[in-house]
Amino acid sequence: MSFISKLQQRLRRELVYTTVQTMLNVLVRKKKARRTLKDRAYYYRPAVKRDQVAGSAVKDLIDRLFGGSAESLVMSLVESRQLTPEKLARLQRMLKAREARDE
Repeated sequence: MSFISKLQQRLRRELVYTTVQTMLNVLVRKKKARRTLKDRAYYYRPAVKRDQVAGSAVKDLIDRLFGGSAESLVMSLVESRQLTPEKLARLQRMLKAREARDE
């Protein structure tokens, strides 16, 4: 099974082979992925860590949708009931633990 076929399966969507190939080529061009030619086939691997990508995506989301205000994002999550009181309490514990570590 080819890499692109495996990727199509993992995405759980039917994507045309050339669409996946194009997306991978864009990621290589943007230096988000690397590829190596082995036996007439390209093998792809990430060039950046997942937490770097997540951090960048969240920052972009906050900038674009919430005018750069993380507080507005959190308030939106509370208002839409995506952030429950239990999750909010967990976040508060995480913040306190981080403050203690940073001191």
